[in-house]
This record gives sequence, structure tokens and C-alpha cells, in this order.
Amino acid sequence: MHWSDFEHAQPVMAALGRERLITPGVLLVATVRRDGTPRVSPVEPLLLDGDLWLAMMWQSAKARDLERDPRILVHSVITSREGSDGEFKLRGTARTENDLAVQRRYAAAAARTLGWEPEPGRFHLFAVDFSEAVFISYDTDTGDQHVAMWPPAREFIRRATTATSVGDPEPVRNRLTAG
Repeated sequence: MHWSDFEHAQPVMAALGRERLITPGVLLVATVRRDGTPRVSPVEPLLLDGDLWLAMMWQSAKARDLERDPRILVHSVITSREGSDGEFKLRGTARTENDLAVQRRYAAAAARTLGWEPEPGRFHLFAVDFSEAVFISYDTDTGDQHVAMWPPAREFIRRATTATSVGDPEPVRNRLTAG
């Protein structure tokens, strides 16, 4: 699924995703290393032409991971141990973009919005096609965990039972997802 499809189908959740993933200027990506173990790396995100784009240094380990195995998890940065801002995740695949015209458009947009201009043909560019979006937040007063997922649109709360555990999911009336 493209980012524009997500914005159309789930505008409230997509706006939250934009705030948590794009606005900070950096997010985390998990890729699969050659030996099957995960690699977590920071990347600057950019929304362009309805897609979420990730540019990576030429021949970087994370780029080589994605060329070998396109599975990817995109995760928002976490800035406090309480988790009150929540965490936003996308699961899917990274699509390699080698078209120099697309790389030039990306480079121009990156220069305008990110403050740097990669050289077309000398960086890796990937569009993220995701199959699942998840937002998890914690109520700092109660310890309850709120989860919103799509697709399909569903939300639930898991009530805190101790400082380190939560109970079974309890459905909530669509706060973030349109159903």
C-alpha cells in the first residue's frame, strides 16, 4: 500500500503517522541481515508523490539488506521512557527505485525539505509499500496500553494489571481508525 492510499482510507491515523514518523526528520528501519538477524538503522523519511521514501548511502549495509530481502519495519523514534507519545510502526517491503528521473525529483525535494541533495545514481532510494500500520500508546497515569491497527481497522485497550503486564484486549470505539 502507498502512503496516499493510507491517507485516503485512514486520515486520522495517517495524520498521526505523519506526526510521529515524518515530522521528527528521522525514523528507525529494521532490515534483515544476511545471517537472518535484524539490523536497526536511522533514516531520514520523505513523503513524495504519494509514497514514503527512504534514501540510503551508496552500498550501506542497510541498503544491501533491502536489496537482498525487501522486508522492512519502519518505526518512529521514541523520546521518553514513559512512551506517552506512543510508537508508530509500518510493516511491509521496500521497493528499489533506480530510475534516474525519479532519483532527481527525490534529490530536489530532499534539498528543499531535508537540507541535503543526494547525487542521483550514487545513493539507494526505496519506496515503502506497507501492509500494516500500528500505533501503540500508554496512559502514563494508569499504565493502560492503547493499540490501533490497520488493515483491517481495529482498536483495543489492554488494561495494566501490574507495572510490567497488561490484560486481554478490550475493544474501544474507533478513536483513530475509520471502520
